[in-house]
Amino acid sequence: MVPARDTITLVFLGDIMLGRLVSEAIARYGFAYPWGDVRSVLREADLVCGNLECALTSETEQWTDGTYKPFYFRGEPSTVQTLLDGRVDLVSIANNHIGDFGVRGLLETVQALDVAGIAHAGAGASLAAARASARIGVRGYEVAVLSFADYPAVWAAGPESPGLNYVEISVKDQDFAPVAVALADARRAADLVVCALHWGPNMRLRPPPLFQAFARRAIESGADIVWGHSAHVVQGVEMYAGRLILYDTGDFIDDYAVDRELRNDLSAIFLVRATPPAIEEVELVPAHIDRCRVMLADGADRELTLERMTELSAELGTRMERSSRGGVIRCPGRESNPHPLTEKGF
Repeated sequence: MVPARDTITLVFLGDIMLGRLVSEAIARYGFAYPWGDVRSVLREADLVCGNLECALTSETEQWTDGTYKPFYFRGEPSTVQTLLDGRVDLVSIANNHIGDFGVRGLLETVQALDVAGIAHAGAGASLAAARASARIGVRGYEVAVLSFADYPAVWAAGPESPGLNYVEISVKDQDFAPVAVALADARRAADLVVCALHWGPNMRLRPPPLFQAFARRAIESGADIVWGHSAHVVQGVEMYAGRLILYDTGDFIDDYAVDRELRNDLSAIFLVRATPPAIEEVELVPAHIDRCRVMLADGADRELTLERMTELSAELGTRMERSSRGGVIRCPGRESNPHPLTEKGF
């Protein structure tokens, strides 16, 4: 760690699904097509993070254990170029689609990311690999990202078997211990620690109380940012002990059917500005998924996203102000919001 004091900008995106109709659109219009007009915003970031909601593999045999799985998402390994065209630096791969095409599909995804130089966390050839944090240098700081998924347990990595970094969403000491140990290890070496969680039921606007307790305990255990995804809709933002909880960052690129009430086609770019380990502000730029690409939202779509996020964040005690292109949450920072965890030297 270094005594640098520059402010850095991190972008957190929701689910990036590059299979099915998105894959067909890429084949027709090019690797950059899914990014629409949002790359001008992404270029502001020092680090762009997203959840890769598919395998990147040439394997076509679908995983099965005899139970019903409705959706399998796959892009060709070459589709990693789409991530590069979006300037994605890191992906979370602990999720319920990384194993859609079995062990071969999982390992080929990891290989494609490694060859492209895209950092990843949350799955690998062994439990140690799946649990390992991704470490990235950002303008003199070290950022560590850990990634966990609460489903499916059957894909959990073993000591010598490939899989994902499975976690049960529980705050009981024996269940939370692996998370606490991983966060403590990352905290000792990094200036900023991110805990990514692919968790919870789909199509819910609010995190369950247990999830709130889990996220807060992750903060108390050393995380500076909790970055959630999986619900397919954006959820509220909470500042807790001067740290940041993004309960769900929604979808970002996909071909999904749209719920007319919940509007899972509405999303956002979350720009987090930090002077590690302090979080300075969060800017939310509304986005709209349209025909397998993501566009900056305007008009009624933009207003709906901002109204919803203002209300949901307020329920969590967080005030969002309007800005010229979206909403801004001013963060009090760690020093102005004392918390018992500071006694641990975090």
